[in-house]
Amino acid sequence: QVQLVESGGGLVQPGGSMRLSCTASGTSGSIISLYAMGWYRQNSEKQRELVAKATDSGTATYADSVRGRFTISRDTAKNTVYLQMNSLKFEDTGVYYCNAERVYLGGSAEYDVWGQGTQVTVSS
Repeated sequence: QVQLVESGGGLVQPGGSMRLSCTASGTSGSIISLYAMGWYRQNSEKQRELVAKATDSGTATYADSVRGRFTISRDTAKNTVYLQMNSLKFEDTGVYYCNAERVYLGGSAEYDVWGQGTQVTVSS
């Protein structure tokens, strides 16, 4: 019913910047409302953590490890979330998954939707 299309990711050197984008859309209808969108990441140690998320009202939450370096923003009209990543470190490497919470369509709701994931590699 709902799909998340991610873009961005790739290889970047330490200290560099990268921007991730994610757009939510209904496969057979338009999205009526979407509470929150954000990004999670999973590293080589198989640990998954919340990186950042933003609600439809603009409230943002960040992991302590990225606070001050990453900025999340939303374009609610486009059902799109952006993650601007600056001052990237080796430990930022991982697969980044877009997440959407409480997506309401015309006749149904999806409470937790995940994207396919995009690889971010920070290496010199």
